[in-house]
Amino acid sequence: MRKTILSLSLLSVSLMSCSTVLNHLPYVYKIDVNQGNMIDQAMVDQLRPNMTKRQVLYIMGSPMLVDFFHQNRWDYIYSAKKGGEDSEQKAISIFFENDQVKGVQGDLKPSTVLVSKPSADKMVDVPKRDLEKTMWETMSGWFDYSDVKREGEPAKQPVSTQ
Repeated sequence: MRKTILSLSLLSVSLMSCSTVLNHLPYVYKIDVNQGNMIDQAMVDQLRPNMTKRQVLYIMGSPMLVDFFHQNRWDYIYSAKKGGEDSEQKAISIFFENDQVKGVQGDLKPSTVLVSKPSADKMVDVPKRDLEKTMWETMSGWFDYSDVKREGEPAKQPVSTQ
């Protein structure tokens, strides 16, 4: 009986140590797990009182939670677990009144200084298109068929200039 209890206790201790060893093995790749809406301080800094729901959608994206009973509250939740480390969670709630922002509550607070996000858009010059011709006319203009004899047509005589 004692041998059985001793062997079971040794087995359980060895299994517990295996899980600890397996969780901390070097050179083992552990994936990053991101869930929810990406939330960062730059996004929250752009929120201002009296913004419309459409403007908030443009800045923050679709909310993670829209409660049926509290439709004037949007919840954004973000959870990230990087490479086996502890997970990081951020949550923010935006409150509306008459479809305009009235309050923000959560882990990130908007700054009091007006922040304008620089645009990453590039200006590209697009050449003007000739819209007078159809696509077929444009493509057939690339090839010169003036010297080709078609069936049923008399051959073209060279024009002599004297």
